[in-house]
Amino acid sequence: MPSHRKPRTRIGTTAPALGVTTAALASVSLLAQSADAAPAGPKPSIEEVQKKVDDLYRQADLATQKYDAAKEATATQRAKADALLDQVAAGTAKLNDTRRVIGGYAAAQYRDGGVTPTMTLLFSDDPQAFFDQNQLMGRLSDEQQKTLSAFETQRAENAKKRAEASRSLAALTTSQQTLRAGKQDVQTKLAAARTLLSTLTAQEKARLAAIEKKKQDEAKRKAAELAAQQAAAAAKKKQAPPAGHAPSSPSSPSSPSSPATTKAAKALAFARAQMGKPYVWGATGPASYDCSGLTQAAWKAAGVELPRTTWDQVKVGTRVATADLQPGDLVFFYDDISHVGMYIGNGMMIHAPHSGAYVREESIYYMPIYGSVRPA
Repeated sequence: MPSHRKPRTRIGTTAPALGVTTAALASVSLLAQSADAAPAGPKPSIEEVQKKVDDLYRQADLATQKYDAAKEATATQRAKADALLDQVAAGTAKLNDTRRVIGGYAAAQYRDGGVTPTMTLLFSDDPQAFFDQNQLMGRLSDEQQKTLSAFETQRAENAKKRAEASRSLAALTTSQQTLRAGKQDVQTKLAAARTLLSTLTAQEKARLAAIEKKKQDEAKRKAAELAAQQAAAAAKKKQAPPAGHAPSSPSSPSSPSSPATTKAAKALAFARAQMGKPYVWGATGPASYDCSGLTQAAWKAAGVELPRTTWDQVKVGTRVATADLQPGDLVFFYDDISHVGMYIGNGMMIHAPHSGAYVREESIYYMPIYGSVRPA
């Protein structure tokens, strides 16, 4: 018997439509991923990597000098704030002593018949009002008047010192914030350099080392040229007969036995003794150094105090041309004066290069020279 039930209506497009939509979304997603990946571009060349790493180290050097300056400013500001706080404490103690003396006057008047209006004014918030009332001034003895006058002076001075201490503490906070920012800046630059180097394969690192060696060899060649020029100039000067009997110029280089040369020799000996110690940004020894920390410590060993940063060290002493460099002179590098080394002769220097390196000898032509000074 045929069935009388109405056949079920089928909607055959629902499932296929969902499948098409899913596929379409997947295609869009893949296209988006491809679009994101497209701008990556080719991997940088080894030469580009070296240039970038050198630039990051230079930026770290510059940030280190800013950090050194902020650290020195913070230490100075802290000492100033501490001194002011000590003065405030001493002033407060002196003020309290005067209060006790005035309290003795009040107690005496109370015993003699109660606290008078005079003593009430003595302990008011504005003792100056007391001085403005001539009729009350007559009720105090000369000694009491002097005590009250001293009290008012002390209180004004102490208030001034408190305000100065508050400003000094605010300046200290600013210096500390600058110090923290400088530290973060150095760490960021060094981390970027390490990350860049970590992406290289063993073969790429070997190529980078070869490029570095070529750069060092060229710098050594220029150092040898300078050494030859200096030797020729010294020989010529030694052989030249004296011009009449005129005395030597006071601007001529120091003789081997002069005090300046002796100090330079001491500074140089100290620098040589630090060879092999690690570069650490912000360090001034004795276990590690940054570039200006090394030169500062070396000349300090010779009895000459140098400022902390390259920017201040370059202002000390006498400017010297590269051709006239003598052992112990300081050579500064880059237009921003972010690095310094100590000349040792023959176109070479001792310096603390950068993070990850050690105090070593190197040609002064390894980096672009800014200028040189003779500290003493």
